[in-house]
Amino acid sequence: MKKALRPASVIPPGFTIVTSAVDDDGATILIRSTSPTSYCPRCGSVSCRVHSRYRRQISDLPLAGRPVKLVADVRRFRCEAVRCGQRIFAERFADGIVAPWARRTGRLETLVHHLGLALGGRPAASFARRLMLPVSNDTLLRVVRRRGCPPSPPPTVIGIDDWAWRRNQRYGTIICDLERRRPIGLLADREPATAQAWLAGQPQVAIIARDRGGAYACAAAKALPNAVQVADRWHLMENASHAFLDAVRRSMRQIRCAIGAMTIKPELLTAAERLQYEGYLHREETNAAIMTLSRAGVAIKEIVRRTGHSRGTVRRVLRGERSDVFRTRETSLETYLPWLDLQWAAGHHNGAALWRSLQAQGFRGSLRVVTEWATRRRRAEKVDADTLHRVPSARTIARLMTLERNDLSKAETLTVAAVEAGVPSLVDARRVIERFHVMIRRKDGTDLDPWIAWARASLVASFANGVAKDIAAVRAAVVSRWSNGQTEGQITKLKLVKRQMYGRGKLDLLQARLIGAT
Repeated sequence: MKKALRPASVIPPGFTIVTSAVDDDGATILIRSTSPTSYCPRCGSVSCRVHSRYRRQISDLPLAGRPVKLVADVRRFRCEAVRCGQRIFAERFADGIVAPWARRTGRLETLVHHLGLALGGRPAASFARRLMLPVSNDTLLRVVRRRGCPPSPPPTVIGIDDWAWRRNQRYGTIICDLERRRPIGLLADREPATAQAWLAGQPQVAIIARDRGGAYACAAAKALPNAVQVADRWHLMENASHAFLDAVRRSMRQIRCAIGAMTIKPELLTAAERLQYEGYLHREETNAAIMTLSRAGVAIKEIVRRTGHSRGTVRRVLRGERSDVFRTRETSLETYLPWLDLQWAAGHHNGAALWRSLQAQGFRGSLRVVTEWATRRRRAEKVDADTLHRVPSARTIARLMTLERNDLSKAETLTVAAVEAGVPSLVDARRVIERFHVMIRRKDGTDLDPWIAWARASLVASFANGVAKDIAAVRAAVVSRWSNGQTEGQITKLKLVKRQMYGRGKLDLLQARLIGAT
């Protein structure tokens, strides 16, 4: 049944309107509590003896597009308890209506809190002005900090991962409840000791989904040795693909031989290629010196001391990762090469004209990129067939070898066929990686041990060794329904919150906004 709208219904419950006034600055309403008594905040006894009165201004929700200011006629009571040290106290109002010493009603405080959670400081203050809410950006952030994070039940399945305060410099840790799909904590760093201390206070956790780094694995093993650790499936797939890409990079010299691009004439090279060729000659001298010391039985640490090169450089040389002639990279022309080949065959050899035509198709590269390509083609037509041909980048070759043959052009098919015929070890590595991907998609962990033995005899042996070291977590990732994908999604949300505050939000504010808004 519908009820008539009364003036008292626009003010918080428990009050009555004494007088009201409306002007251009807003509405002012004088209110008074309807309760004849109040309770002492110290001893809790009820008192009805009024000592005095004072007026207190309280902001409330806007009314008809005008800000509302409540002027409360507040009473002071005498505490009648003999042993209570509080002789006089101001009357208290119902929970959630007006808090002690508050200058805003509870319903306005809730709205301010949600604005702060959603928008932060200045954006929320600007939006609040349009809503006729008298609140500043500092007040919004204080409310968010004061309310903090809502309590959450103890989790049993968690995801843990790192996030960047500042990329490549400082990192923190995020922890999510995977069952309830919400974040439950942020840690100031990603040190194993910090994560171990947090995990030690959660003995009920049974499953921990994490990335493939060793820090969180070590922390979880020490704090919760009986918990099941689950490696992240996306990282496993990505690591497997990267292992195949590394195998292609180590095989670039054999690939160049298979394609027929090993004869180099420096006079035919462009300026950029000439610089790379000179660097290659210097690298060959370095590689020969390092390999000579290695064959003599010198340890890596001693090689570093004698040659002055870094440990990473020495390891890459010993692994065969620095033997390619050119460190070919995928260029911005990669997707336009078939069209350029057709135009060149039709007789259009002007680099500037080709560049203008490419711009009309959405190409954003510079004129120099196209003219160097045209120069290379023009020189290649003047020499015999045993000169240097263009070899796709390692990333392009890895992509072509993993695509369906129906999705390849004729030239790409011929390139892949030449690579497969000339470097059969790459074909074996591709089969190993494809089998690993199939195991993860089908959630079949029965073939994991035979796969490791197979993979150790291929070009992706280092990846197989890493899987063997973390075999329990990898097996759980293959067969379990839990993964760290939810945590990655929460990291994306955390980055949005952090960037809204221009990277200046401290840990408590980030945690309050991320967890409170979930």
